[in-house]
Amino acid sequence: MVFRQACLTLLHLAALCILSNATENWNQFRGPGEDGRAENTGLPTVWNEERNVAWKTPLQGKAWSSPVVWGDRVWVTNANPEGTNLSVLCLDKSNGKVLYDKLLWTVEKPQFCHAFNSYASPTPVLEDGLVYLTFGSPYTACLRASDGEVVWQRTDFTCDHFRGAGSSPILHGDSLILNFDGADHQFVVALDKLTGKTLWKTPRSVDYRDLDASGKPKRDGDMRKAYGTPIMVRTPDGKSVLVSAGAMALYGYNPTTGKELWRVETIGTHSTSCRPVTGLGMVYTTMGFSKGILLAVRPDGEGHVTESHVAWRYTKAAPKKPSILIRGDLLFMVDDGGVAACLNARTGAEIWKKRIGGNFSASPIMAGGMIYLFDENGKGTVLAAERNFKVISTNELEAGCMGSPAVSGDMLIVRTKKALYGLRNQ
Repeated sequence: MVFRQACLTLLHLAALCILSNATENWNQFRGPGEDGRAENTGLPTVWNEERNVAWKTPLQGKAWSSPVVWGDRVWVTNANPEGTNLSVLCLDKSNGKVLYDKLLWTVEKPQFCHAFNSYASPTPVLEDGLVYLTFGSPYTACLRASDGEVVWQRTDFTCDHFRGAGSSPILHGDSLILNFDGADHQFVVALDKLTGKTLWKTPRSVDYRDLDASGKPKRDGDMRKAYGTPIMVRTPDGKSVLVSAGAMALYGYNPTTGKELWRVETIGTHSTSCRPVTGLGMVYTTMGFSKGILLAVRPDGEGHVTESHVAWRYTKAAPKKPSILIRGDLLFMVDDGGVAACLNARTGAEIWKKRIGGNFSASPIMAGGMIYLFDENGKGTVLAAERNFKVISTNELEAGCMGSPAVSGDMLIVRTKKALYGLRNQ
């Protein structure tokens, strides 16, 4: 009995630690819940260069990856504008001091990268003691968090990113899972997270279908390209499904074997960038750069389910780069041109749509009942996450955001084109 009580006490303490760490650790793109939401309260709603800046650390190079946090440390990847030097920085969360800045890989002849993108756009994913990161085809690795030493690395993935990489890695069990959607090859791959060895690799089953005069498929890199990050979804019967958006379809995979379970085809879309979210038994995601279509999909299908499992579509102000947010039965979003919207998540009905201005690439986050939006020019807008449209504040930093912010404790950690900020009520 004493032993059993001691075990229960330890389990209770472990649960408390997990809950505590959940408010401190922002371990991947869009946070621990994969959806941009945090339960944290006390975050600042007003800031500028002189107000509520706990620290500011200038960053060299050009990189759009988002910051990630574990404990008292923050990590970001970096690259020089030419893409020849790929590196990682680790900073002290309390004061922004750089603890190490490590060159990981040099690339003799980098692929072309569009000026709007960067050579370090994918965001790392963390777990206790380890940092997993990718720069796309040139370099993927696992690092020891304490000092940045390489545990394993892969440099053998063949993928013409065409305009640069953008998909971030995720962890599931013992696997590190990555999307590679290029002009030449499109596939999803799972690696053993401790060794880097390939566990499975699944090609995309839907490709660009236009033919040239000779009847051969046209090579159109944009039409094959995607930048999205997958998520894990639980179906109503308890099965885990890896949901991953490619250029021409949204896919559901068995995360253990890589087998394609279902797909929703969106022929004509391309360059999908948003990370899906899940709620109310649905998966919500936007598809495509030219059109921008928001889909609500039931994730329990088999085979080609475009006609049977798409509950609704929305096209009026669907974002092409910023991912969406869900809170209860409400979906919140901002499109690339600065139009914010709130939808009924069950039906897709528009509740409100308002222009807040600016151009957006960074995905919004939600915390304390508020939505934080950071545009490409330095404006930060805080909205109420409610059925009624309400602007809480509008703020400015000296440079804009391409990557999404992180939340840790009572601090917003924001990467602009020039610096990394720790924003906290002072």
